[in-house]
Amino acid sequence: MPYSLSYTKKNLKKLSFLVYGLGSTGSSVISYFEKRKISNFNTWDDNKKLRKKYNSKITHNLKISIKNSDYIVLSPGISLNNTKYKKDLKKFKHKIITDLDLLYICNLKSKTKTIVITGTNGKSTTCKIVGHLLKKSKYKTVIGGNIGTPILNLNIKKNCYIVIEASSFQLAYSKFICADYALLLNITNDHLDWHGSMKNYINSKFKIFNLQGENQYAIVNKKFEKKFKRNNFSGELIIPKLKNYIKIKSKIKNSYLKSNINDENMSNVLELSKLLKINEKSFIRSLNTFIGLPHRYEIFLKQKNFTFINDSKATSFQATKFALQNTKNIFWIVGGLPKKNDRINLSNLRNNITKSYIIGKNINFFKKQIKNKIKYYVAKNLKNSIIQVLKDIKSLKRERNTILFSPAAASFDQFKNFEIRGNEFKRLSKLYAKKFI
Repeated sequence: MPYSLSYTKKNLKKLSFLVYGLGSTGSSVISYFEKRKISNFNTWDDNKKLRKKYNSKITHNLKISIKNSDYIVLSPGISLNNTKYKKDLKKFKHKIITDLDLLYICNLKSKTKTIVITGTNGKSTTCKIVGHLLKKSKYKTVIGGNIGTPILNLNIKKNCYIVIEASSFQLAYSKFICADYALLLNITNDHLDWHGSMKNYINSKFKIFNLQGENQYAIVNKKFEKKFKRNNFSGELIIPKLKNYIKIKSKIKNSYLKSNINDENMSNVLELSKLLKINEKSFIRSLNTFIGLPHRYEIFLKQKNFTFINDSKATSFQATKFALQNTKNIFWIVGGLPKKNDRINLSNLRNNITKSYIIGKNINFFKKQIKNKIKYYVAKNLKNSIIQVLKDIKSLKRERNTILFSPAAASFDQFKNFEIRGNEFKRLSKLYAKKFI
């Protein structure tokens, strides 16, 4: 049976848990339990190697553990549709919680506030900006969640602000999140193979508002206002106005924030800063010293008339679209593992793109999407694409050229993750820039 938050808080040590998934999140849950002397838990992972690592706590009968545990702490990467024991997990889905829930159950100290940020595009950068803004404004601040550090590994002190990046995977199972400030940035087509439908994906994002009450704030873009009100959420609704950020943007002397890519998300941050009583001067001064995250429209090399941009984090066309909108004279390297139901719409973008270079194992998908719209070359891999780009640019003899790696696809066909993919692009770019420029 599901329990209320108040009941769970009072009876935590009396309850039993199954930690399902023993990657970084699962490991943090186990450490959290051990520190708090919560011993009534078993563990499981479908991977035999990880089961050996936690041998003493591995359940001997997973089906019984699923049935008898009060809560199943599921790692966010595990999809109920793909795991070996999906029938058992779906049957007891009401028991499933996440590491974020454990934070709210008993890890919040006196006057601690949580800022939960979710969305399809830009949530990591927005979390970093919010964290930077708070620290520069002398607030005690920690950042974690999907952005890197598991939330239960953070050193949380009194009077602290916890900035949490929440993925749709985490939110899909969460039951106890109660954010003091909840920000929903945007929602576009993503992770549909995991969620099963766009409706499920959208509903997972809106779960950050479920338990909010008085004196808690929901910052939601205008396009989501009707859905928010239909659900009768209790948090105080705030709709950011883009024009308010644009008014002060010219005062921000930070090249990373010059493009329009972050404007909409920054309007959310501006509203949050007002709630936190951070004045405009402090807001601008803090943003002037912000350094952008790698692999997100990262301008890492400028040489003569060449500008190299690493946007490896763009794993869907919607994410890539921001880069294509804000750049001219683009030699666009694209390709990888396309997201389910993703489509490439180059309307109003063609004039920005000089030529495209397709990489990865899904060549035909990208050829069909861009054929007869823009010029393209089948490069197959990053090395070939960079060499061909530089050859083409030299033959054109044009003053300004942008080599943009914004793949509009996941990395798993050729790389382990987008970080490795982005670092390889940067390495090869620097190598061949020396030879060709």
